[in-house]
Amino acid sequence: MGGTAYVTAQAHSGAPAVSSAVTPSASASDNGEASVQPVAQPTVDRDALLAEAVRGLPVEDGADVSVAVLDVDSGEGASYGEDTFDTASIVKVDILATLLLQAQDAGRQLTAAEQAYATAMIEHSDNDSASALWRTIGGAKGLDAANERFGLTGTEGGDGMLWGLTQTTAVDQLALLQQVFGEESELDAASRSYLRELMGRIAAGQQWGVSAAGDDAAWALKNGWLPRTATGLWDVNSIGRVTVGGRDFLVAVLSDGNSTKEKGIALVEAAARAAVSVVAEYGAGARTGGTASVTASSSASASGW
Repeated sequence: MGGTAYVTAQAHSGAPAVSSAVTPSASASDNGEASVQPVAQPTVDRDALLAEAVRGLPVEDGADVSVAVLDVDSGEGASYGEDTFDTASIVKVDILATLLLQAQDAGRQLTAAEQAYATAMIEHSDNDSASALWRTIGGAKGLDAANERFGLTGTEGGDGMLWGLTQTTAVDQLALLQQVFGEESELDAASRSYLRELMGRIAAGQQWGVSAAGDDAAWALKNGWLPRTATGLWDVNSIGRVTVGGRDFLVAVLSDGNSTKEKGIALVEAAARAAVSVVAEYGAGARTGGTASVTASSSASASGW
């Protein structure tokens, strides 16, 4: 019988469920000839582990969170949640990526004015600059067309000038990050480098979010925060790249229904830590066993989207 046999082991006392992929290994038989013996190779359901970790986070009643993570080197990842969320200001990465793609197609460089808007929009989360570039790319129509090429299937640009109400998923934001930080991208090397550089120079008061999951200052990110007028509740999001133990991770965390901005930040940072811990602990080449520890912390931030 060909193929690979799989044996599922049940977890006890809180240990993660591990499936064993049985692969052949050679050993000597009585007559000196090699025989094949099965050797169990443990595999782990990272999505299930991430779901368990997220369920242990301090999520307020009525709040919701979704997270996606990718180990850049191994290609291993995990995600939790399929709901759509308002982007708030994380859409500014998508706006600039769209502008750069359109400029590539036209065979031109960004103008001095566009570069000034891009710097203010990404580094300082300036809304007027975002509105100017939103108009330049053709609003939602331009964004959606670029996102189709970027491989974003669950993102829809906001109506009119409401770019902050663009709808997206954590998995789509991870796909966008792969366009910025990966090699297989619709964006050329110069465009990717430009976006990475701006995302690595975020203003001091806005350096919270996924950066909390990294172990050094080698992060690049964009955050979004938005109080909803009808409810007074906060959307708080963060996307970017962090480095842990010399390994790069792309992380996207989306949340809504937070009673305060500070509680939303604490939730986003805890979710980012949980996601990176799960994939770092159970990714390809990582040891199997142990428990990923998750702690929540709150950071101060500047006002605005």
